[in-house]
Amino acid sequence: MKRIVVVGAGAAGIIAAWKAARAGVNVTLLEKKERIGFKILISGGGKCNITHDGDIPKLLGCFRRNEADFLRPSFHAFTNADIRHLIESKGVELTVREDGRVFPLSSSAKGVTAALESLLADAGVELRTLAAVSEIHRSEGEGWMMSVSPPKSVDPSGNSSLRIHSDAVILCTGGLSYPGTGSTGDGWKWLAEMGHAIVKPRAALAPIFLDVVPPNGWAGIALRNSVLKARQSSKEIAKSRGDMLFTHRGVSGPAVLDISRVVAEMRQFGPIELCADLAPDSGYEKLKELTMGWIRQHPKRSLSYYVVNYAPARVAEDILGKSDIAGKYGAQVTREQRNRLIEVIKGYRIGSVQHVPMEKGEVTAGGVDLGEVNPRTMESRLIPGLYLCGEILDIAGPVGGYNLQAAFSTGYVAGLSAAIDD
Repeated sequence: MKRIVVVGAGAAGIIAAWKAARAGVNVTLLEKKERIGFKILISGGGKCNITHDGDIPKLLGCFRRNEADFLRPSFHAFTNADIRHLIESKGVELTVREDGRVFPLSSSAKGVTAALESLLADAGVELRTLAAVSEIHRSEGEGWMMSVSPPKSVDPSGNSSLRIHSDAVILCTGGLSYPGTGSTGDGWKWLAEMGHAIVKPRAALAPIFLDVVPPNGWAGIALRNSVLKARQSSKEIAKSRGDMLFTHRGVSGPAVLDISRVVAEMRQFGPIELCADLAPDSGYEKLKELTMGWIRQHPKRSLSYYVVNYAPARVAEDILGKSDIAGKYGAQVTREQRNRLIEVIKGYRIGSVQHVPMEKGEVTAGGVDLGEVNPRTMESRLIPGLYLCGEILDIAGPVGGYNLQAAFSTGYVAGLSAAIDD
């Protein structure tokens, strides 16, 4: 019987191993951590945003053009409906939120990983955890050989290593985000040694650190449904609408994660400033009318009562200070101060970007050059019998379940192709 080894038990590796085993081959799934799906467990803040409910064109439209072209065959081969059905078949109830994001009804990722582990068992996959691959190479006519041993934390001596042989290998070792989950770039190192081009890894879906950290006590404060903008040399380079969260070192939250990839890529070309439109549904003139209307109705009330409609109390205090109207009530505000208030609300300065930490991102941009992988089979165009899927590839979509779907879909295609190809 054909033997396949899958390296890495994340979203892509789990589905690849399951599909290959279902196709009738002998499958061993190797995972260096003590359990499978480590990154699934922390996705969506531990709530697991499995996928997005949009149709295939909508999903593909959220990726960059070259990435969408690459993903199209796999997204049609294994759809968002397919992964939902698979997980639901194990008794996990799913729900679709208003924004189209799909989560387990329990809001816990543990049920999802348990369902996936059950699928592996049903398919007869040999799962080996605490199995770290230290060496991998292909011998002409002899297939593949991997040296496998427990991590040094388990066996410091390294005396427990063994060799595993296979006819084909599926590599899905992830990128460099959250290295504590096992994503430490191992696969890129091996592939570079085999001759594959690796696009320089970059942060994506990551928090942003600021040159001047937020004031004490601001960590955890959120700006809801604002439009976050990144500017470089007075030019807008990225923007995203959603929630933003202040942290001890900068900002995070969905809107921040969405622009982090562009910010990380452009940071080398000069300073980047972040600002937020706190009233995105009102233009300047509309906001001027609303402000004047409130002042007419409440001439003796502090403007703080008005500004909290657009920002939490502590941020509202800062807005009032930057508008030079702290402690003033409506009738005391001049036209210039009122106009300044509107400008601050529409362009509230968050700060200058200091760093986008790749290791804290949900995914990593960069990876194996997509031109070197067949998108219909996920087989390397350079090395027969080697299949690549998931975050190891140069793909990074936005927040919303798109990246897990890319992992599931490319894993499915890799598993099927590795099983049926001669």
